[in-house]
Amino acid sequence: MPTYAYECRKCGHQFDEFQSISAPPLKRCPKCKGAVARMLTVGGGIIFKGSGFYQTDYKKTSAPEIKPSEPAKTDSSASSEKTK
Repeated sequence: MPTYAYECRKCGHQFDEFQSISAPPLKRCPKCKGAVARMLTVGGGIIFKGSGFYQTDYKKTSAPEIKPSEPAKTDSSASSEKTK
């Protein structure tokens, strides 16, 4: 639920009200009961806390380097003995 900022047109009192989006706007000041106007405010931004948020949580890791496999070494002396 969002927080709305209001200002009294009569006494200038500013206050915030935590309301549902579907709730009707407030009409009266809690101090003097004068008419209030809802003000435009900047919403709270997203805060990423901690070091390396992107690097540790969402960064794609590079694929491990694949080295071509070396051909299996055969013992040439053993194969030459078999042919003799």
